[in-house]
Amino acid sequence: MKHTLYLYTFVAALGGLLFGFDTAVISGTIPFITDFFNLNDTLLGYAVSSALIGCVIGAISVGKPGDLFGRRTMLRVMAVLFFISAVGTGLANSLNIFVIFRFIGGLAVGGASVLSPMYISEISPAKTRGRFVATAQLAIVIGILTAFFSNYLLVETGENNWRFMFLAEGIPALVFFILLFFVSRSPRWLVKMDRIDEAKSVIRSVNPDADVEKVIDEIVQSIDKEVFAHSIVLFKKPYLRLVLIGIIVGMFNQLTGINAIMYYAPSIFKSAGFADNSALMQTVLIGATNLIFTIIAMSVIDKLGRKFLLILGACGMSIFLGLFASTYLREAFEGHLLLVYLIGFAAFFASSQGVVIWVILSEMFPNNIRARAASIGSFSVWSFNALTTFLFPIAAGKFGIGYIFIFYSIATAISLVFFIKYLVETSGKSLEELEKVVLRN
Repeated sequence: MKHTLYLYTFVAALGGLLFGFDTAVISGTIPFITDFFNLNDTLLGYAVSSALIGCVIGAISVGKPGDLFGRRTMLRVMAVLFFISAVGTGLANSLNIFVIFRFIGGLAVGGASVLSPMYISEISPAKTRGRFVATAQLAIVIGILTAFFSNYLLVETGENNWRFMFLAEGIPALVFFILLFFVSRSPRWLVKMDRIDEAKSVIRSVNPDADVEKVIDEIVQSIDKEVFAHSIVLFKKPYLRLVLIGIIVGMFNQLTGINAIMYYAPSIFKSAGFADNSALMQTVLIGATNLIFTIIAMSVIDKLGRKFLLILGACGMSIFLGLFASTYLREAFEGHLLLVYLIGFAAFFASSQGVVIWVILSEMFPNNIRARAASIGSFSVWSFNALTTFLFPIAAGKFGIGYIFIFYSIATAISLVFFIKYLVETSGKSLEELEKVVLRN
């Protein structure tokens, strides 16, 4: 019956695939929407970051509905928003309409970034939870790579090429919506709603080896209806410390520069002298690296642990970011050094923060506050994502790309200290066992 767990994980992870596609598709369209809408640096930052504003709002606002209506129901809402955004953006004839539909897509991305890994976390057995939750990140990476490759294939389709790039997202959005009618609700959400028998049935279907009565009893004991009902408790002891750690983890995730690099990679390579097609192909190579090392990290995350991977990744990323900055400032553009350094950075990011960030945010919070606290952590990710994405073209024009990468390198090195001092290892424990550990620290 483990095929049921695989099915549910696969379907929920499609939210991650759409998350990755929606956030990355903009990168290949930048030269074309810049010409079509006659954008300067500020308007370009506005157009690119408009979806991220939606991500911020979607992430922070989905927690309460996720608690009230359930993870599955809200994922269906996200699927509808993805579809609307794909069609609306692809057909937009003015910048304002373009921005509105990108914003709608951002709402879906922000919501899916919270709900997809959370749903998987709440149905997965403890000993393999990291690997299953990391499936959502694998799907994100596949979505990013799919967007990059789709952009590459569609770049020669004429003056409407950017429209086809956005419209392509409508197909997986529709598939996601349909498949969500074939999965069950989260057992932990069902227990919160006092639907115990239904929760037992779900646990049996996804984990036949589980002691169902014991699992249900642990979940029941971990839930405080009073805490569950009032969001103000998130900002009081013992939960405030966990919420702050979640916010800082989200901040450091974006201060690596990962999404600014993903969104603007073709522009970065073009500034170093690559042609349009070549710049898009370099981006595909970075996306492929992201995919390969995500798969590697998934295979070891439950063995080596989340904290170890974060520490290793911070070391490697800061080095490659520094090398890229140095090379760019020296204008040593001959050969493929810039590409090699970005591939090295992508490899360390994918095998550490890329996989771990959503796993950590989906499992580090107690049952009482998980949806709302995870939405705050995701809110932090998207807030800093929007900020760095909006500022990147402006800062690049004023200071130069090399100095931006120096900043990313220093920020990533600082994150190493934070991970060592404040993060608790979360692998190998049930969510209820983990709750006792994190509240004790």
